[in-house]
Amino acid sequence: MPGAIRHNAPAPVSFGDRWRGWRDGLLASAAFQRWAAAFPLTRPIARKRAAQLFDLCAGFVYSQTLAACVQLDLFEGLRSSPRDVATLASRAAMAPDAMLSLCEAASALQLLERRGAARYGLGPLGAALVGNPGIAAMVRHHAALYADLTDPVALLRGHDRQRRLAQYWPYALDKTGDSLTPDSVAPYTALMAASQPMIADIVLAAYPLSGHRCLLDVGGGDGSFLAAAARAAPQLQLKLFDLPEVAAIAKERLAKAGLADRVTITAGSFYDDALPTGADVISLIRVVHDHDDDAVARLLAKVRAALPDDGVLLLGEPMREAAGGADGVSAYFEIYLRAMGQGRPRSAARLRDLLQAAGFSQVRVLRTRIPLIASVIVAKS
Repeated sequence: MPGAIRHNAPAPVSFGDRWRGWRDGLLASAAFQRWAAAFPLTRPIARKRAAQLFDLCAGFVYSQTLAACVQLDLFEGLRSSPRDVATLASRAAMAPDAMLSLCEAASALQLLERRGAARYGLGPLGAALVGNPGIAAMVRHHAALYADLTDPVALLRGHDRQRRLAQYWPYALDKTGDSLTPDSVAPYTALMAASQPMIADIVLAAYPLSGHRCLLDVGGGDGSFLAAAARAAPQLQLKLFDLPEVAAIAKERLAKAGLADRVTITAGSFYDDALPTGADVISLIRVVHDHDDDAVARLLAKVRAALPDDGVLLLGEPMREAAGGADGVSAYFEIYLRAMGQGRPRSAARLRDLLQAAGFSQVRVLRTRIPLIASVIVAKS
């Protein structure tokens, strides 16, 4: 009929959506929650869900308990032997009752353990952290993230405000590196150096480099991954590509490691410059997830152009859905990278798509020891 108003028909509701709607309504019912908590068969599930919700609510307190322990060097102080509360309080310049609260909170999180009356030693997680200094370095730098998350809604809405995390990663603000100085790149370079050995162990265990002759590490930071690769594969010639101020740090570090005669360092930005050629394997270690899709597509195309026909791309970083169960990697990096101002966590399937679009036809996902920390993809042309 001419002039009639047409209304779009509502989209059909799928069976899955109808079932989930029924489930959500049931779980939201206070009466059902009381019944589930009392019924023997559902009681364990109800308690588990209650604990999960409590952990979500209390998670910030957990992280701040860990941050306080790290800032006070509490784990290092307990490395050799347990201490009493009075001694720990004196060293931390705080009242004994405040130190007792921190120790009790840390013990509940398995960071510390009670060792008799008013004495504490390392707990399982605290001991593990002592053995991985990169974790403590990450915790210290989280102060910038916590500052940005003071108002998470404002962060997500993109309200204009100075982001401390973006300042911490200055290449997020200057992709060419023209305005970077040694002081501006020092904090994140030191963080990468502290955490890289753990990542390198995982990546190199998944993909040994013994069959290659020359490795180019793109975005190689201070050269920590190259140094680990050099120890694992003595035959390797080494190349590093990074922003000029970072490359200068790498040159000094690798020379001190006795690798000056094995390494060639090139300064530049992969946004603007071609990558050096001559390597038969190129590594991107914790680089791709820091950048948006269009930048990643350009980077992967440059990697493909720099590799010979039988060359290999080695990509290592945390990936979505890699560890199974609750996807903590996605939850963490979605917000972390939002605060940073660029980048996104990606699944192996999404990375495969980007790699194939860049000209790689053979893409394999390799198993790693700790997928939560790093997964590995190997791609060939």
